[in-house]
Amino acid sequence: MAKIKHTKNELKAQREALARYLRFLPTLELKKSQLVAEIRRLMREIEQVEDEIQQVAEEIFKWVDVMAEEIDLKELLIIRQIIMEEGNIAGIGIQIFKEVEFEDVAYNFFTTPLWVDRALVVLKEQIARRIQIDTLQKQVDILLEEMRITIQRINLFEKVKIPEARENIRIIQIFIGDAMTAEVVRGKIAKTKIQAKRESVSV
Repeated sequence: MAKIKHTKNELKAQREALARYLRFLPTLELKKSQLVAEIRRLMREIEQVEDEIQQVAEEIFKWVDVMAEEIDLKELLIIRQIIMEEGNIAGIGIQIFKEVEFEDVAYNFFTTPLWVDRALVVLKEQIARRIQIDTLQKQVDILLEEMRITIQRINLFEKVKIPEARENIRIIQIFIGDAMTAEVVRGKIAKTKIQAKRESVSV
């Protein structure tokens, strides 16, 4: 604990500091609640998209025999760009996934099996879902870090700053009270001495 001055000005400063801490603490608590709610929402969204991926994967598995021909679909799945938007969650800037654009790769419709068209659509959707999950997870990571910092600040106020300010106020009040009492006592002693001197002179 830092050394404090036992003065009325210091008492005023400590009271103002305590008021600030008590005023700011509910704001931090509210921010923590918002972050917890948003993290839970994002986790549910990730789970939902993962379920979609799993369901589609199970559907694709049914096509395995049809898709037995050796065709490298990777050559037809070239990402041109991933489009993101700037977003805000609980006052924190984040990236929000909008869509993924693929290159228009030409292929021979006459020699390519019919299932390829449908497979490309499904695989592009799956790739978009995986990018969406990655983006959502990054949002979660950002919010988790912000929540860690917020909890640290709450603990600092609750366990250090507020108790410290209250203790400082108590100590200063005791010191000032003792000083005032001592001043009154000194005044009475001085008054008694003056009175005694007058009485001795008058005799």
